[in-house]
Amino acid sequence: MSKVTVVGAGNVGATCANVLVTTQVSDEVVLIDIKEGLSEGKAMDINQTVNILGLETRLTGVTNDYEKTAGSDVVVITSGIPRKPGMTREELIGVNAGIVKSVTENILKYSPNAVIVCVSNPMDTMTYLIHKTSGLPKNRIIGMGGALDSARFKYFLSNALGANPTEVEGIVIGGHGDTTMIPLTRFAAYRGVPATNYLDADTLAKVAADTMVGGATLTKLLGTSAWYAPGAASAQVVAAVLHNEKKLISCSALLDGEYGEKDLCIGVPCILGKNGIEKIVEFPLNDAEKEAFAASAAAVRKTNAALASAL
Repeated sequence: MSKVTVVGAGNVGATCANVLVTTQVSDEVVLIDIKEGLSEGKAMDINQTVNILGLETRLTGVTNDYEKTAGSDVVVITSGIPRKPGMTREELIGVNAGIVKSVTENILKYSPNAVIVCVSNPMDTMTYLIHKTSGLPKNRIIGMGGALDSARFKYFLSNALGANPTEVEGIVIGGHGDTTMIPLTRFAAYRGVPATNYLDADTLAKVAADTMVGGATLTKLLGTSAWYAPGAASAQVVAAVLHNEKKLISCSALLDGEYGEKDLCIGVPCILGKNGIEKIVEFPLNDAEKEAFAASAAAVRKTNAALASAL
């Protein structure tokens, strides 16, 4: 029997729970939130689709009762305040650091062997905070951001190609931020053929630019952070771990010399399996890509510097 806990019943957390249930990734899902009735109500709503869709996954909503999360194999942390229009992910750090630290402590009290998937923003810095305060081995802490950024990249790429999105390959590395992510256009492909064979440099540059502001664009349109794709991306990471898929997904991982960086969580290609991050894959970056990655790493380090009071 597998068990997944999703912490935070806001839009992203509830969507993640819904995807986990409707795709039957786990036998049991627990949705927990600090707000009385929120997780119970959303769990009830989702559970009322179970009979309609012929599903078997059990979903339970609880208010601040971490004992009900005991024995979770994977825990997704979405807790924290969302972005508002004009707000950067970095501006969330003061509030969200305290929330994420407290949630991690409560989760590990009842599920000491869990793999943790961090979604809370600023995601790379919150992932780093969990590394520094939890004592978990680095393979068991995964930042979700790169999975979402890569999905957005493939969306814009498929539109430019006029192609089926499931037949397009693309990956984003670097920090999970509007100015720090790096869509690797040189590695983008359509059914194994480089996208450069189909799209000119200007078109690929626009695809990359649209990807980088993908989150901000949605925040401006919606009045708050997006939730469908972030929730689905979180569930994708959970499935890769829980089902031991050995799937290559870009995730925020703690580096120890890979890509020339140490003591830093940032998006890189990872093989995900039952042990969490089972391998970091080093793509052969050219000089321009290496320079962009170094700049992204410096920006993430600058955000991490604001963590001092939370560590």
